[in-house]
Amino acid sequence: MKNIQKFKEFNSYGKEEIKAAHKVVETGILSGFIANKSEEFYGGKYVLKLENAFRKYFKVKHAISVNSWTSGLVCAVGALKINPGDEIIVSPWTMSASATAIIAWGGIPIFSQIDEKTYCLDPNFIEEKITKKTKAILVVDIFGQSADYSKINKIAKKYNLKVISDTAQSIGSKYKNKYSGTLCDIGGFSLNRHKHIHCGEGGIVITNNSKLAQNIYMIRNHGEVINKNKSFTNLIGFNFRLGEVEAAISIEQLKKLKRIIKKKQNSARLLSKLIKNLKGLHTPKLGAGNTHVYYSYPLQIDENQTKYSKQKIFKELLKIGAPVNDGYVNLLDYNIYKNNNFKNFPFSYVKNKTIYSKKNPVYKQIINLNKKIHLDIPFCKYDFDKKDIEFISKSFHQVWKKLGI
Repeated sequence: MKNIQKFKEFNSYGKEEIKAAHKVVETGILSGFIANKSEEFYGGKYVLKLENAFRKYFKVKHAISVNSWTSGLVCAVGALKINPGDEIIVSPWTMSASATAIIAWGGIPIFSQIDEKTYCLDPNFIEEKITKKTKAILVVDIFGQSADYSKINKIAKKYNLKVISDTAQSIGSKYKNKYSGTLCDIGGFSLNRHKHIHCGEGGIVITNNSKLAQNIYMIRNHGEVINKNKSFTNLIGFNFRLGEVEAAISIEQLKKLKRIIKKKQNSARLLSKLIKNLKGLHTPKLGAGNTHVYYSYPLQIDENQTKYSKQKIFKELLKIGAPVNDGYVNLLDYNIYKNNNFKNFPFSYVKNKTIYSKKNPVYKQIINLNKKIHLDIPFCKYDFDKKDIEFISKSFHQVWKKLGI
């Protein structure tokens, strides 16, 4: 019989955000942007204040707000002046924008294998994907922790490549005592509703490279309207501007980030303690030098030890009411990439490019991981307290006992 357990939805909003939003609305100035050569090209009072807060928090030279992290990724790829046919190596274990931001500029996403401990790009397989057309590596810091940037940056330097980090899910995490997102040429964060801090929809792009920052500013705000610089000729501008209400809310949200991370880390630590001895169940592993902010709590099932499939265990957990998800989205299941299906692809030169096939190790690895051994508990969705964590732990123990594992 299913145990009816209600979990509190994660909500980082409070009186501070309401007050901040109300204050902006009272001014009647909901956007401070103008797409012409003036100070307003860079946004309004609260946008500038938000960007300054992110610069200070993450100790970077430039923090540029955008209306979504998808927009931020488009800005990041575009800032590198990717030409049609250029290749960017990217993880397939991510959501759609990590690859479509490459396609938006006529680039080709080249999927590489992931580290099955961290779920981030595995440096050991990157070099074999590099060709004369490779221009960059787009790293996804998935679930709440970083990839191995020491090795990835070493490879990038060897082949004169740029590195972008998609740190949408890992804001506030660290690698060797440096914030994720700051360990590359361009990084950034999502302020989407599911993230640790958010304004509904929004994002922040960060970089220490002033030339790249200027490209991002131009792409964000209809750059072709005012830019006469000949070096900008292969870029176009969009309306990726963040509103003043969202900016004001995000300022208050950033103040709460450390507290939110600490609570999620405490919940994850307790859960790991309570279920770590269950046979065949592997709790999240940290990459060397990493901290984890637990956007998600990924688990692996060793079917050789449990003698039951992940699907069976997953269904039993659902019966009890445990908050588990069956794996994670992966790009190799998208029609646009599947079997190199480019019938409606906008760029003809890609049609003969083999991105992957079912015989490709990348395909085999991701499909196997998602369908057979990966589960996750969405820490991003719920505000778990001690009672909730104990219930989740009991659910796992109950299933293991029922199945005789």
